[in-house]
Amino acid sequence: MNFSTALPTFVITLREGVEAALVVGIVLALLKKAKQSRLNSWVYAGVAVGIAVSALIGVLFSVVIKALGQINPQYTSVVEPGLEGVFSVLAIAMLSWMLIWMTKQARFMKAQVEGAVTEALTQNGNAGWGVFSLILIAVVREGFETVLFIAANFQQGLIPTIGALGGLLVAATIGVLLFKLGVKINIRQFFQVMGVLLVLIVAGLVVSALKHFDDAFGNLALSSRASESLCFYYEHFTKVHSCILGPIVWNTSNILPDDQFPGIILKSLFGYREHLYIVQAVGYVLFLLTVGGLYFRSLGGETPKPNKSVSLFQK
Repeated sequence: MNFSTALPTFVITLREGVEAALVVGIVLALLKKAKQSRLNSWVYAGVAVGIAVSALIGVLFSVVIKALGQINPQYTSVVEPGLEGVFSVLAIAMLSWMLIWMTKQARFMKAQVEGAVTEALTQNGNAGWGVFSLILIAVVREGFETVLFIAANFQQGLIPTIGALGGLLVAATIGVLLFKLGVKINIRQFFQVMGVLLVLIVAGLVVSALKHFDDAFGNLALSSRASESLCFYYEHFTKVHSCILGPIVWNTSNILPDDQFPGIILKSLFGYREHLYIVQAVGYVLFLLTVGGLYFRSLGGETPKPNKSVSLFQK
């Protein structure tokens, strides 16, 4: 059983889970300050329902994927990698956007959450529902990104889900350390390190997405005998077993195979492949230059604060 496939979802869920835990912790601290701790149950309910909704979305995705694959069994070998490619693109877009957006908005998180809680508390009888909605949206937003990533790798079975559960557990532990036990953690540095890891993980997802589309086009070409029109490099590079990815850049199968340690770890986390083609290499580099560049630029735009460690969110 290949548990290395759990590592990317662990990292993603850990980062997104800590973001959600920060929102939950801020809300609980604000409710305590406002002497409205009676609304804490609405916070916990929002967390529970948010996790349940995220899991339900994941189940629905898997059902839809299996249903589409069984509509015409003859084209299952085309539909499955095609869907993996589509979900990979969605996951790449969502994770990249949220990474950059959240990095820019992180310094305003407490003020935004405080404003939302204050507004909810002014609603009198609907205050509980206001707090519940705030927490629910925060949890589902983070959970949806993880669900998309898992859907993009649905052929790997339940192992990515185990990684997601592990990341969620560690994120909850960090939340308890911060807001219950008062442990100081350099949360800014944590997010910076996790952000760099996430950029590399999503860059690896670019390589995987291109391979999924290549498999789909290749299988379609074989099934329809239309290799010349569908596979751009079929005739021009007959020694390259790729449909649309072009000539091979390297073959390290004898030096660092991607199905054995440590290659399998590098493959799961950073998109390493023992067979890498030119389109994959170009896509990987372009992603790092664009999204990676935007991420590091957003880090440079942060306003330094005297105290970078976080225990409780206080004025």
